[in-house]
Amino acid sequence: MLKIQDASSPKREPSDKGKHASSTQNRRMVWENIIWPLVLDVNRSYFTLKEYHSKRDKFCDNRKIQSSKVAGGFVSLLVKGILTRQKSIYSIHYRLIPYMRKKAYLEYGQAIREASTKR
Repeated sequence: MLKIQDASSPKREPSDKGKHASSTQNRRMVWENIIWPLVLDVNRSYFTLKEYHSKRDKFCDNRKIQSSKVAGGFVSLLVKGILTRQKSIYSIHYRLIPYMRKKAYLEYGQAIREASTKR
């Protein structure tokens, strides 16, 4: 039996994003609000898990965001290659270090381009 949906009932709300857009938004949020400010604060290209948790918890408390949403963005940055992990130390991609030394604001789009560009 064929089921016909009423045209007046929306399938999705307009504010809902697709899976890819949502992941990108989470990566961008984590990079621009937690990771890059943390790297600039510690003034080195790596940070510990404890330092990350401290910065993440402050961000989550201020913005009223669940840490699970932030965790997905963090893992996604690892998968994309912007961050690398060695035991309990996390490092930024080596091509991002000059930006750190200049204390420049590095948005997510520029970071992903630098990390993924082959030279």
